[in-house]
Amino acid sequence: MEKSLDIFDAHAHLNEVENLPAAIEQARTAGVVGIVAVGMDVASNRKTLEIAARYPGYVFPALGYHPWDILPSGIDENLTFLETHIEQCIAIGEVGLDYKIKVRKELQRGVLRDVSRLAARSGKPLILHSRLSHERVFSIVREAGVRRAVFHWYSGPLDLLEKIVREGYFVSATPAAATSPLHRAAIRKAPLENILLETDCPVPYRAVASEPRDVTRTLLEVARIKNLQADDVARQTTRNVRALFNLLEPAPDLCLR
Repeated sequence: MEKSLDIFDAHAHLNEVENLPAAIEQARTAGVVGIVAVGMDVASNRKTLEIAARYPGYVFPALGYHPWDILPSGIDENLTFLETHIEQCIAIGEVGLDYKIKVRKELQRGVLRDVSRLAARSGKPLILHSRLSHERVFSIVREAGVRRAVFHWYSGPLDLLEKIVREGYFVSATPAAATSPLHRAAIRKAPLENILLETDCPVPYRAVASEPRDVTRTLLEVARIKNLQADDVARQTTRNVRALFNLLEPAPDLCLR
């Protein structure tokens, strides 16, 4: 993979990566020019901010409250943390709904409405988890007035995907595009202008834990699915990341002659 491709990992749980310094160095070598690190609760959010501070301009923090971690006793603490630290992050996420888990659906929906209103007030984009709940997640964030969002690892209905695109939202692709028929179908249908690349690391693919460098695998799968050149996919998806998260293009290196 050419380093000049300049690709972003738009969704990584860096607080869970075992040897983070090595993973960061390998990502740089692979051509990864930035990583969006996501949190799931107060503890992981704190760690995510610490990691971003160690890698300024390379790791960009998103602070979230994942549906897997929602407990009635912890809602106030987690929402207060998000509000208190909203200016320290580029996005709110990972947040959303998961209708496969045992956390009460009404509890999940209440939290998502609260964080969606926070996103609308603050102007921050949302990074959305939506397993078996794609339509409800879409309706909640749109009704809250959220202007920018990405549906992480989208594998939902294709008719809803059309609405997501019309709303100006994004979907993200993972290395699972190589094996998941639903995910492949969504990436095939979505315009490249609405796609981000990610790993969701350290989620394992084919029983091997992923790292940010594995976003190159995502890149190649998206290029194959859409019958495009990898450098064209890299260029557009990196442009998409910068647009969604309001990340400036890096200044060019200037050489005195």
